[in-house]
Amino acid sequence: MSVNGTTVTELGTKADPAADVIAVDGKRVRFSSQRHYLLLNKPPGLLCTRHDPQGRPTVMDLLPTRLHSHVYPVGRLDMNTEGLLLLTDDGELAHALMHPSYEIPRTYHATVRGHVTAQTLRRLEAGVELEDGLSRADEAQIVEHMPDATVVQVTLHRGRKREVRRMCEAVGHPVLALRRISMGPLTLGTLAPGKWRELSHRQVEALYRAVGLRRGGVDGR
Repeated sequence: MSVNGTTVTELGTKADPAADVIAVDGKRVRFSSQRHYLLLNKPPGLLCTRHDPQGRPTVMDLLPTRLHSHVYPVGRLDMNTEGLLLLTDDGELAHALMHPSYEIPRTYHATVRGHVTAQTLRRLEAGVELEDGLSRADEAQIVEHMPDATVVQVTLHRGRKREVRRMCEAVGHPVLALRRISMGPLTLGTLAPGKWRELSHRQVEALYRAVGLRRGGVDGR
């Protein structure tokens, strides 16, 4: 194999398919530079996986077949959790967005049982002890009070399994419905449940900036 006409002799030599000429046995290898970045408004009742061995419905059922072999969900939402889900085939970006060290904020609207007070919000922000350690909301605020329930907006960046549900239950307010409304610079906007759209170039660049990377794999942190 050669890169830009120079034979590669060291294991682990890196090359950029978008900028370098890579050849094997004298023949240039061409890579598809097209990446896919999709924003989906996940409805409840779907699994966040490409395939379920038990044949249950997944988010892939909402996408055209031509994309099934390309994209995969970035992180997971519980089956009964709805809202913003990013799907892509950009492994570097997906890894950064899911890694806790990048502290990408995720905001949820949780409809919980009962009347939530300001004191309860302070408890969520101060941190509640769960079975896998302390869990703390970056921010918690009331969106709406209803007769027997409250809509609470919760922002956090760790994204542990069922974290919002477990936090709310720990402070005495079980979750009745949960919807993710934003992830980093992305928001649902007016996208209807079950619908998806491709991200704009500007939105993809915003995601890269959020994790301190530049397109092409250069770390900007």
